[in-house]
Amino acid sequence: QLRLVQSGGGLVQPGGSLTLSCAASGFTQTGYIVAWFRQVPGKEREALGCLSGRSDRTYYLDSVKGRFTISRDNAKNMVHLQMNNLKSEDTSVYYCAAMDAGDSIIQRMCPMRDFDYWGQGTQVTVSA
Repeated sequence: QLRLVQSGGGLVQPGGSLTLSCAASGFTQTGYIVAWFRQVPGKEREALGCLSGRSDRTYYLDSVKGRFTISRDNAKNMVHLQMNNLKSEDTSVYYCAAMDAGDSIIQRMCPMRDFDYWGQGTQVTVSA
């Protein structure tokens, strides 16, 4: 059974940093597109960024570019989201996701509906 299990999250002050992690089981994530999304109540889940499983292509949402970084830990079959200089507007529920697809997904900015596998979600609150 393919699963993504998230860890991390919590309360952080504005300007602070936080790392979210996503452990893959039942498949090897290195060949998959991996992504992080977030969602606030009443809004659609938005893609923060994604990494290709077949090339060096990446996509990042403009509002997080330079602050958020997605990385893989292939030895542990995990994916991380490093978040720096956090702002109050980053408060949200964060999700990791994966899918077995080519780079056309990256070109289309990793639309939510294309992803097959999802983590359970974790709350991040940025507040003083």
